[in-house]
Amino acid sequence: MSRRYDSRTTIFSPEGRLYQVEYAMEAISNAGAAIGVLAKDGVVLAAEKRVTSKLLATLKSTEKMYKIDDHVACAVAGIMADANILINTARLSAQRYTLAYQEPMPVEQLVQSLCDTKQGYTQFGGLRPFGVSFLFAGYDKNFGFQLYMSDPSGNYGGWKAGAIGANNQAAQSMLKQDYKDDMSREQAVQLALKVLSKTMDSTSLSAEKLELAEISLSPEGVFQYQVCSPENLNKLLLKYGITQAAEESN
Repeated sequence: MSRRYDSRTTIFSPEGRLYQVEYAMEAISNAGAAIGVLAKDGVVLAAEKRVTSKLLATLKSTEKMYKIDDHVACAVAGIMADANILINTARLSAQRYTLAYQEPMPVEQLVQSLCDTKQGYTQFGGLRPFGVSFLFAGYDKNFGFQLYMSDPSGNYGGWKAGAIGANNQAAQSMLKQDYKDDMSREQAVQLALKVLSKTMDSTSLSAEKLELAEISLSPEGVFQYQVCSPENLNKLLLKYGITQAAEESN
């Protein structure tokens, strides 16, 4: 029955559904997972890297984490080609705002601007929705640290903790159960890694299969975006006992 209504983005089904948008969301649910956790002193982003070939230099590049501006970063799940277009659009919007007003663009305004673009691709004929979801993490002087999640429909919302990609429902349930409002950034890192370890398909975790980034303020009040190095990430996995079982079996 759906075949009568899914040929174009602009056609609603009798139940009021846009099938092309739902198909885009289904594509994202098969992509590598990404998790964001909001702490009192920063935001933590963690994501799964799917190693498709042993020849890929995965440790020398980030696949899921991107810096948009000095005060905003994001994690991605979905079609990376679509993500690259939207990330470049967001970077351009942030730079135009800074040039016009001589101050960083508010995080929610930047997210809303990008989501307006995504929504346009669900409204006009001849276009398809972007097959990508984002977790935006940032800081501004109005609302402090913030975490937003957006999907292909152009919808977005502020979250304390969120998950996108494969097994996102299971990850969301774990985050809901274990999240605390007064978490430190270190506790947020531990929670993000714990949830990923239990929702990823891989049996043993290492820096080759994960990416971790932290967003914080320095003592001088300067925004910091730091991607965890492979060496430090492996140390964190050992510290929190996530790779302990695998090592003991060896």
